[in-house]
Amino acid sequence: MIKPATDGQLSAQEPVLLPVMAPRLQADVHPDGYADLALWGAGSLGRVRFSPISGPYTYAPNRVVSKHGGIFVAQSLPVMLIGGVALQGIYPARRCAWWHEPAGEAARVKITRDHHRKTFEMAWGVLIVEASGSDLRIAVGASRDEAEKALSLTSEAIIAEAAEYVARCDMTPAADPLMRSMVSQGIHAALSSIRRDENGAFAGLAAGQAYSAPARTYYRDGYWTMQPLLILAPEAVRDEIRILAKGVQPDGEAPSGVILTGPAQSAAWQHFVADSKANPKNHKRAVPEYHNRPQDWWSDHFDSPLFFILFLDDYFRVTKDVAEVQLHWPVVKAIMDRYLGLAGPDSVLPLKPRNDRDWADNVYRDGLVSYDLGLFVGAMDAVARLGEGHDPALAERALKTASQARQEIEVKLFVPATGGYIDYGTPGAFVEDHLVLDSLTLSRFSAISKQRAIGLLRAFESKLETRNNQEQPYGSWGVMCAYPPFKRQSDLRSKTAFPYRYHNGSDWPYWDGAYAEERLRHGLGGARYALTRWWETCLDNGWIGAVEYFSPPYGRGSLLQGWSAMPAAIVLKYGLDAANAEPTS
Repeated sequence: MIKPATDGQLSAQEPVLLPVMAPRLQADVHPDGYADLALWGAGSLGRVRFSPISGPYTYAPNRVVSKHGGIFVAQSLPVMLIGGVALQGIYPARRCAWWHEPAGEAARVKITRDHHRKTFEMAWGVLIVEASGSDLRIAVGASRDEAEKALSLTSEAIIAEAAEYVARCDMTPAADPLMRSMVSQGIHAALSSIRRDENGAFAGLAAGQAYSAPARTYYRDGYWTMQPLLILAPEAVRDEIRILAKGVQPDGEAPSGVILTGPAQSAAWQHFVADSKANPKNHKRAVPEYHNRPQDWWSDHFDSPLFFILFLDDYFRVTKDVAEVQLHWPVVKAIMDRYLGLAGPDSVLPLKPRNDRDWADNVYRDGLVSYDLGLFVGAMDAVARLGEGHDPALAERALKTASQARQEIEVKLFVPATGGYIDYGTPGAFVEDHLVLDSLTLSRFSAISKQRAIGLLRAFESKLETRNNQEQPYGSWGVMCAYPPFKRQSDLRSKTAFPYRYHNGSDWPYWDGAYAEERLRHGLGGARYALTRWWETCLDNGWIGAVEYFSPPYGRGSLLQGWSAMPAAIVLKYGLDAANAEPTS
């Protein structure tokens, strides 16, 4: 359906959905001729209908161009241009999100008209649409001042900013069309995750389009999203660490994410949470029983505190910013104490409670979880490195803990029959011992020997790369996150209850990138399949933007997912020759 071009852009004869993310503005522009608009920190603002743009089309990050018009998104201000169309209708949002129930004055929309301009003022944000000839300029803002300032950008200026942004994302001009377009769209996913408030200050790394109501930023999503940003925007990584530090509790606990909403949306969200807990029978969707504090998005996630330490360690490795490490050292100490206290008898390995609160949030994993233990060893090594100069006692304790943890992991978690490690469980009782791609953390953070890491990667190659697995029924479509499907149905909920869906075998591009990197780090080559096969699938299905996850029988998750920048990050880090190298025997 979509063909990659030599310039890294994408050509299509038929229109497809264009996901838009800029520092403030976000939108879904539908091929039928309408755009759903939203604002970071405020939520949904409305829908604008227009006559469809005729093709053929050339797509690029936040842009589509045809002979008769196009869609162009500014970067400096929250405004976009839709050219070559006629305005057909404007429909202001009745609520900022599905859970919002405005009442009284908050439910009213103030509408003003001035020649070709219409302004819609809601309690939580402002939408302005100006029609001039065959051009529509659409601006949004937390206030009328912000939206009107955005509308001061001329059409020519918007087009120029859009072109500059496309050029910024095009970071591998020597690559073949498939690889070049993948990198361009991946870098777009990372850069567009950097959000701003109405004054231009940093306002978190968004996980993607679907995370603005309430606006929030995540520990794990942010860690993977920031991998290319360490070079492209290190100041954003620093500021993200500062936001995440505020979400860590004195006992080292941290939520899945930190909520960053504006005042109106924040008040609406807190009302919804309180009403859900007080009247659970009235709420059929997503009752937020785990949102224990106003700032928390899904409190007490087992992996989040570990990601905070790894975030800080990666940032220091690139920037050598000792002051930032010292600023957050009390948080690091609290996290370390927490995990040492979670270990079982005569062990240093922290035991995860039976809940669905780590990245596999549809699975009730408990006991020893390989994914979390890889993060734990990585965090202990990070504490040893970061504390060496100013807290040698804690550094030495962390070093010894990491060493003992490695020994225990080999004895308790290795599965000789697969060459992999258990997913989760209690040895001697129930263990889920299928291959899971998230156990890559054991290799990434050197929690296992190089020999065992290579064996693990070979196992993934034979069973999780679908081109090599003739037992799964869908041919060659990407890299599965788990195989075979989970054994115990009672451990699963929601989408993961179905084989090959979500955590039960979908392809997650961020894990593809992590897998490709481990192959390259260990000299195995053969990374291109993981780096590009998912992207081929996206183009074949008409999906523009780095997708969250997908599988053949169930379709895709969200578009423009920040952590799905990982494959692009690996290409930039290791170079095209490495990315394209054939596998070694």
